[in-house]
Amino acid sequence: MVLLRLTQLSQLSARPREVRTKPHTEHGSVQTTNNMDKMKSVLAIAAAALFAASPLVAHEGHDDKEDLAAGVIKKISGEVVDMACYVDHNATGEKHTDCAKRCITSGLPVGLKADDGKTYLLIGEHKPLNDELAQYAAKKITVEGKVVSRDGIYMIENAVIQK
Repeated sequence: MVLLRLTQLSQLSARPREVRTKPHTEHGSVQTTNNMDKMKSVLAIAAAALFAASPLVAHEGHDDKEDLAAGVIKKISGEVVDMACYVDHNATGEKHTDCAKRCITSGLPVGLKADDGKTYLLIGEHKPLNDELAQYAAKKITVEGKVVSRDGIYMIENAVIQK
């Protein structure tokens, strides 16, 4: 559609035509629309170039999201939390240790409230890590695994506790 419009504009500007208007009082010259047509063509080409380049500019800065969707192996440190209590009522820290151990042991999802400000769901190699992680409830640990993200949810899969 843009190319069609550019073609139409270039065809219009190719036909020289002169429209007489009131002469400027200073110079006494006659203006033509030929210059206006050329300016319209230049503006149309510039607009088309900006439109064509916009996907490149819009993509800039999204490399991290693509990495997270594909998965990147990372080491991440933070506090082990039971996700049910953390998401429901922000339960963290020593005062929540016993409850977190019970929730994790009972099979509720376990996560890592990381030092980077994000909270990650922790899973093993397509299996829960609850039995291994219950002893670390409300404690700071470091895990290594494949970090992935989808729709604002972060997860570390194949998580291995670093000792």
